[in-house]
Amino acid sequence: MKSVSQTWQDVGALDDIPTLGARVVKTAFGCIAMFRTEADEVFALNDRCPHKGGPLSQGIVHGRSVTCPLHNWVIDLSTGDAMGADSGHVETVAIKVEAGRILLDIATLPRLAAA
Repeated sequence: MKSVSQTWQDVGALDDIPTLGARVVKTAFGCIAMFRTEADEVFALNDRCPHKGGPLSQGIVHGRSVTCPLHNWVIDLSTGDAMGADSGHVETVAIKVEAGRILLDIATLPRLAAA
């Protein structure tokens, strides 16, 4: 089995993201939206809805999903897949929280530019 390289980068404190809210991290490969659920789960996605490129970071977080502010597409935060009758996918980025700090796997960012 091929080993997957991960390079974790500290991008801020968990408390920087409000509960049921989002924050954006700008990278050379595009903007990453980081979301925090009511259960303090944290997810990271490309900040572009697959429908018309709307800013998901400005959407409404509910459960483990976000609703795009432009046309109400609902995106599953854990998979990046559009839900319901809509079809599409948003690239996800590996993310974890350690000691209250948010870490992104920056090794996965180049694929965002290709998506």
